Amino acid sequence: MTESKFINVKGKLMALSSPKVMGIINLTADSFYDGGKIKSDKDLLSKVEKMMEEGVDILDVGAYSSRPGAVDIPMRDEWDAAVDGIDSILKHFPETIISIDTFRATVAKGALEHGACIVNDISGGNLDEGMFDLLAEMNVPYIMMHMKGNPQTMANLTDYDHMVSEIIDYFNAKVKTLRKRGVKDIIIDPGFGFAKTKEQGFELLNKLSLLKILEVPMLCGVSRKSMIFKELGITPDEALNGTTALNMACLMNGTSILRVHDVKEARETIRLYEAMTKN
Repeated sequence: MTESKFINVKGKLMALSSPKVMGIINLTADSFYDGGKIKSDKDLLSKVEKMMEEGVDILDVGAYSSRPGAVDIPMRDEWDAAVDGIDSILKHFPETIISIDTFRATVAKGALEHGACIVNDISGGNLDEGMFDLLAEMNVPYIMMHMKGNPQTMANLTDYDHMVSEIIDYFNAKVKTLRKRGVKDIIIDPGFGFAKTKEQGFELLNKLSLLKILEVPMLCGVSRKSMIFKELGITPDEALNGTTALNMACLMNGTSILRVHDVKEARETIRLYEAMTKN
């Protein structure tokens, strides 16, 4: 099987032959960079409108902080925040393509029923055994990330014998399981910063093209992460330039979707990448 260049989103084909931009919508006060900036419906809609104007392709709505050491929140709180946010976005921007960023099948189902059309799961189904059942039922595009443990424990789970090989084996097994369940559109996310040290993040980025062997599209999220600001000795607020540099590296190594806080800069990066590779 060769890598699909399309995913089915709401009955329409989204071409991934040209890289796409996923904009991060954090409906939590606890995220490492922009947590707490959305305090009202007005804040949310203003952020969405700006991202739409800058050329975002997908909005990734999340209401559970997955930063290292984040506090676990009740499912009902996550469900309420995510669904309310999706309802508001689609009321004002009905054509928006929304992914729900959650590892909980119940939250994912509620979000899909309210208009989300992609599931983005940091745990690859490991933290909720009901997730693969939901995907088999709903058959929507599924983004699964590589992570060990959970956001509360992952910082202590960074030991690997052969990290990249282990990541490939992890995805290979899950892709096979999902295919058997009838899930057609699968996207992998190698999980920068999730159960990986800064040094391991750069090793993974350097070997990212090896994941092409899985023959599925790849999403990468390096936006303002610690591998950038710790390496440069700066803060997340100062990490946009570093983000752009690593986003280009991701594109050059086969990434189809960039998950970012800053849409305009990611769109420009893609434009320059395509200008460089069109011949």
